[in-house]
Amino acid sequence: MKKSPFDLSYQNIDLDSKIVASLERISQAFRVLLWNESKELTMSPIQIQILIFLLNHSEEKRKVSYLAEEFNLTKATISDSIKALQNKKLIRKTFEIEDSRSYTIHLTANGRRMAEQTSLFTQQIQSPIEKMKFTDKENLLSSLLGIIHSLNKSGIINIQRMCFTCHFYNNIDKGNEHYCELLNAKLANNQLRLDCEEHILALGVE
Repeated sequence: MKKSPFDLSYQNIDLDSKIVASLERISQAFRVLLWNESKELTMSPIQIQILIFLLNHSEEKRKVSYLAEEFNLTKATISDSIKALQNKKLIRKTFEIEDSRSYTIHLTANGRRMAEQTSLFTQQIQSPIEKMKFTDKENLLSSLLGIIHSLNKSGIINIQRMCFTCHFYNNIDKGNEHYCELLNAKLANNQLRLDCEEHILALGVE
């Protein structure tokens, strides 16, 4: 029978379980920091996440259907959050000429200021990372990208705009070297992107 990584008698002797439990602790930290931010600003955590997403992504991604897939939520849930943000005058909508039910979401000036402020909620997590050695950061990034890619392939994480799922990405020497055909250049581990504006999903990748 498979052992749980939270079974301390097993966790303490199993490296994989310690890593899983460590990632879970870090996810707790993200939830706490995001929740504290939301309480201070009287917004829900998902409303804050939507503001940050709108601040940093292109217009074609600022639609309810895309946001629903991005955050793995229903369109109804996203629509409720958009309505709340609109009532707070943090976002505005522009409707499509061909389909009056479809619209693109834009930040207002107040919404942009709020998004810029809230996007720093992870500073307490970033601070210890900044103190790490560069090679340790590279190895950590490479490992995390591999985990995220695996979770994406298994369907647990929906949208990924990362190098590994991109039409322009090519791995050389069985993955030991990375190449971007758009930039026509080899990429070092620290140059791999988790979220790229030029990303085009490769054929055969879900």
